[in-house]
Amino acid sequence: MKFYDREKEISELQRLDDLANETAQFTMLIGRRRTGKTTLMTYALDGRQYLYFFIGKKAEQLQCQSFQQQTEQVLGLHIHGQVDSFANLLEELLIYSKSRKLTIIIDEFQRLVDIGEGIISEIQKVWDKHQAEAHVHLIACGSIYNMMKKIFEDRKEPLFGRKTARIELKPFSIAVMKQILKDYHPDYTSEDLLMLYAITGGVAKYVAQLMDEGCKSWEDMLRAVCRPSSIFLEEGTELLVGEFGRKFQIYYSILQLIASGMTSQSEINSIIKKNTGRYLDTLETEYSLIKKRRPMWAKPNSQGVKFYIDDCFLNFWFCFIESNRPLVELGKTDLLEETIRNEYAQYSGSVLEKYFRQLYGEKERVTEVSHWWDSQGENEIDLIALERLDRRATIAEVKRNPKKYDAQLLATKYEHIKKHLKGYEVSLIGLSMNDM
Repeated sequence: MKFYDREKEISELQRLDDLANETAQFTMLIGRRRTGKTTLMTYALDGRQYLYFFIGKKAEQLQCQSFQQQTEQVLGLHIHGQVDSFANLLEELLIYSKSRKLTIIIDEFQRLVDIGEGIISEIQKVWDKHQAEAHVHLIACGSIYNMMKKIFEDRKEPLFGRKTARIELKPFSIAVMKQILKDYHPDYTSEDLLMLYAITGGVAKYVAQLMDEGCKSWEDMLRAVCRPSSIFLEEGTELLVGEFGRKFQIYYSILQLIASGMTSQSEINSIIKKNTGRYLDTLETEYSLIKKRRPMWAKPNSQGVKFYIDDCFLNFWFCFIESNRPLVELGKTDLLEETIRNEYAQYSGSVLEKYFRQLYGEKERVTEVSHWWDSQGENEIDLIALERLDRRATIAEVKRNPKKYDAQLLATKYEHIKKHLKGYEVSLIGLSMNDM
């Protein structure tokens, strides 16, 4: 798949890279795995000289040997002796950058913490010693949110306050997903778009995988996911193990319960047999994999909080692939595909609601998007989009089938929240597959 979008991120990376001609720049680039961080960096820096160091799981000394060879090949910089410390190599490069501008990418930066105790402290000392005179753009790229945020944003950590810029790469917007589908399949349907959104959530790697496999319709996409050789079958496990390591099991169990419909902490606690508040908070604030749901206008400490998996792919994977693991293990992926076909229509109703909330959230003048339900659980509104500056509000009921939209019922529900929208120009509408 060709390169799409990212104009803002490209422009910002190039701007920072240009600034490094005058003063040292230390950029923190983070994003969910598979969002295309490495592709973004190489695309933005195409035609410019840079060093790219990928931090693997090998010993520090072995990696430094490889990086030292890269340094000589790319820069023609011969470092006397064998460098066995990452901090020492970085110091040599910072000294080099005092006479000529240098860009260094360190991919999977957070792995340095696991490779050796004290490496981050050593980097901090070297940076503080030389950055005032260096013409360097050091890009620290990482996919594990909590470790990267801890390294750079925890006051107790050595590199706190050292970054000069922070870029977070998010999945593709709905507008970009539409453009991709249009390029590969000009006659795509709403069903095709909804399936692409349900499986990928706009994550670049997943979208590219489906497009590169020639998936044009929703049926093609479903077949690609269910193939015996499909990367999607094990992707959820790889993603979670990569994020959580030894704590994988507890987080896996919580996510599995949420995907199965247990959306309150009390329900989750009753199954896990422990207070999961800390884990739920970590999943939300550090990993951005789940979000709290409260009715719009509810107080922050109000009861009735519901949790949901915010990552489209993980939700799809837990609901369909992991819940049918025996079929995968037996190699009966044809039955897996049949199972998903049978259950997808019902599942995709909530995906369609999420789609429209995201779509409205991407509109230029919208300032807040949520939904609402009463304390008795008798009345629920699927979408409320506010344009506070313009005093406009959109209240919507979302249905796959437009014939199931009941305008009178929505008007009745609206009466329950009318008091919150005094002075607003309010539109009550139905949204369906026809409006995607």
